[in-house]
Amino acid sequence: MPETREHWIEVRVTAPAELSDAISSFITDLGSQGVIQEETVVDTFDDVEEGETKGDIKAYFADVEGVSGKLDILARYLTSLSELFPGLDAPVMKTEAIADPGWEEQWKKYFKPLRISRDIVIKPTWERYAPVGRDIVIDIDPGMAFGTGQHPSTRMCINAMEDLLPKDRSFEKWSVLDVGTGTGILAITAAKLGAHQVVAVDLDLKAVEIAEKNADINRVRDRIEILNRDVTTFQGRFNLIVANLTAPTLLPIRSHLFGMLENGGYLILSGIIEKDAPLVEETFLMQEGVVSHQVLKEKEWVCFVFKKRSETP
Repeated sequence: MPETREHWIEVRVTAPAELSDAISSFITDLGSQGVIQEETVVDTFDDVEEGETKGDIKAYFADVEGVSGKLDILARYLTSLSELFPGLDAPVMKTEAIADPGWEEQWKKYFKPLRISRDIVIKPTWERYAPVGRDIVIDIDPGMAFGTGQHPSTRMCINAMEDLLPKDRSFEKWSVLDVGTGTGILAITAAKLGAHQVVAVDLDLKAVEIAEKNADINRVRDRIEILNRDVTTFQGRFNLIVANLTAPTLLPIRSHLFGMLENGGYLILSGIIEKDAPLVEETFLMQEGVVSHQVLKEKEWVCFVFKKRSETP
């Protein structure tokens, strides 16, 4: 009997590189089962300015009832971007029905070893890399989960953790919560940076399975507890909480996150586009006893590091 193959809708969006990250994030929020982003230098013989680059974004949606509505929402979003940025070329979207997106080969084509910070290198399991100096190498097999270190929001989280975990001596043993773990990349990074205990949560069961596999590959499974649940149903106490989500997801869980944060602890928030940053900063600083520790920016993405004040003796 022939194998039944799932059917998918492949969406390809060509847009100026300045808009690529925002479009990729929007498509992810729509529920795409895979997003691949590639930057291409436009031929200077074309009728464009020399050095102009465009982002080529490929995304995949299961061909099920309701997918046409999501594509309509995406088309309206791209139109709104054209109106907001009249000086840039308008994004162009094309769709195609396919039988199999070939996940494994797609990731292998675009995912290469990448230095994320001073000492941390992310590499796919199928690539070789020879560590140098104090390199901490993290092996990731992304499957269909989000988190390869290539996105600015993930990179900023990793850089923020590298500035805290090995350097801040406020806590003898760091306990870390990773909210929306995806591939497990941030939880694994925390463990490799010396965290004593890490809890990773994700609503997507497939992401949990992928994160477990990656924790095993990196030999840190004994320090990471990976849970398939909503963070608002979870209770615990942590020195560091990392949430690489989006502003609309972060804002409603503000009080719950701070309720789990130890005095003197840190909260790293990422996945925030620049236009949402003022609201996120204002809202989180309204929480009693919270101060801004650091703000990181890359392209149109912002990462906040907040600190919960220690109680006065």
